[in-house]
Amino acid sequence: MNLWPIYHDGLPGFIRDMAATAPMQRLKQIGMNCGCEYTSFERFAGLEPYSRFDHSIGCALIVWHFTKDRRQSAAALLHDIATPVFAHVIDFLNGDHERQESTEQATGQIIAQSDELSKVLARYGLTVDDVADYHRYPVADNDTPRLSSDRLEYSLGNVVNYRLAPKEEASQWYSRLKVGKNEADSDELMFTDASTALAFARAALKASRIYVADEDRFAMQMLAELLDRHINRKVLSVEDLYTTEPEVIGLLNRDAEASADWRRFCAYRRMVPAGSRPQARIIPAKKRYVNPYIENKGRLSEVSATFAQALDSFLALSFEKAVCGE
Repeated sequence: MNLWPIYHDGLPGFIRDMAATAPMQRLKQIGMNCGCEYTSFERFAGLEPYSRFDHSIGCALIVWHFTKDRRQSAAALLHDIATPVFAHVIDFLNGDHERQESTEQATGQIIAQSDELSKVLARYGLTVDDVADYHRYPVADNDTPRLSSDRLEYSLGNVVNYRLAPKEEASQWYSRLKVGKNEADSDELMFTDASTALAFARAALKASRIYVADEDRFAMQMLAELLDRHINRKVLSVEDLYTTEPEVIGLLNRDAEASADWRRFCAYRRMVPAGSRPQARIIPAKKRYVNPYIENKGRLSEVSATFAQALDSFLALSFEKAVCGE
């Protein structure tokens, strides 16, 4: 699933050529739903395939559409190039539940070590330093709750994929965006009117609740423990986590014990009272959300009391209670 035609008309040559390299092509088999789509939970049933490749191209197109800056767009394109299989599940594996940043460190190294990608960069007058850290470019990435290409793309992608809004509505929201100066005098993607900002933010907040739903957190924790167990058994290696999801699933299925664990993971279908069940876990998680800026008006929470209340309710969510699935 991708929303590329919404973001920009056509695929610029430099994005197309970088996307054709092996490190980027690997992302076609790394999902955006962090392994949850392999379970049998109803919440994730019927989702369209939505890969890190789809997301990365989308981010690059958003930046290009609004800035026409090749460096910023390339940095947005390559920002997930170090993403391991099952994405943020590996942050759970690394004990980075609430920041979910533990896998970003290798981005520059992967870019620099790819002769194929380095040649494409050189062809377009770009260096590794230009593109290795998309945090340098506020339209590509910025701090929560601001809106950047990364936060915008996965918000729109998931809102459409979770059927919280149709593509046509997402396109309308996108058409009401521009780059302007926020309250900190920094560039930011912002809405030109409050009603559109509110419609987008409400839908994005519904998606935010899915990101931290009991099923989501439980599935990611169980998959992290599964991978850890079979890395310790030498069925998998840490290096295998940087291949593709079909490859890792194939390795698990070649081992009887690992294959049984994988089938058990895929069979999770509902949440049940935790009680004293052995698989019950207390699972913290990162709260992802957007409080968009409205041109000449400020943050949506300052303009809409309704949204401010909804956002406060989301931020007050507690993960102190054990959850359990079966």
